[in-house]
Amino acid sequence: WLGLLLVVLFALLLGWVIERFVLRPLIAQPILSLITVTLGLAYLIEGVVTFIWPWSVDALPRIFPQEPVHIGTAVVSQEYLWAAAISLLLFVILSLYFKYNKMGIAMRATADDQLAVQACGIPVTRIFSRSWMFAAVLAAIGGILMSSIGGITFGLVHTGLKAFSVVILGGLDSFLGAMVAGPLIGLAENLGGGYLTPLTWPGVREVIPYIIIIIVMFLKPYGLFGEVRIERI
Repeated sequence: WLGLLLVVLFALLLGWVIERFVLRPLIAQPILSLITVTLGLAYLIEGVVTFIWPWSVDALPRIFPQEPVHIGTAVVSQEYLWAAAISLLLFVILSLYFKYNKMGIAMRATADDQLAVQACGIPVTRIFSRSWMFAAVLAAIGGILMSSIGGITFGLVHTGLKAFSVVILGGLDSFLGAMVAGPLIGLAENLGGGYLTPLTWPGVREVIPYIIIIIVMFLKPYGLFGEVRIERI
């Protein structure tokens, strides 16, 4: 447990370092620039980790019970149920935080319009710093939950890209969209992989989330629950 706490603290520090020295110059820049830089950072960190720890998979001590639970005709490991419960709890806490807490409201406002927030006197750099530290801690918690089930692998970085497909489908500014889109992407990946693999190739399930991104960007760019914005010039 001490190791897990140190992981969270290291993520907090790493989030601050990345924001301070890499992302701060991108304040008020187009969102595409931010996405491009963060994706590049993900692969850079993956390369550094691969160089330091060359083995591909490492085991993490089991945090949750592994005994299966019978839900109707389905058999589900308790690990998945615990991970889902913790994720749901974090979802509720974050929803309340961003709706009622002053800092949470400031983060939402900064994400919506950085120039307008600066004009109102809100310290955007401080909001940016806390937001990325916050995001790094949440990413660490997510990584711990996933690693406790499937082990620590370099492939975890690709989970972030799959999470991006969830955000695109649900809507960039919608918590409800993320909650709905997550199971939809998971079902599409597993069911699509099960039915399409015999007809195509073994790894087809891995590309399904990215196919969904392309379709959504063409048909509904703001996602299922995203706010449609119209800018008048």
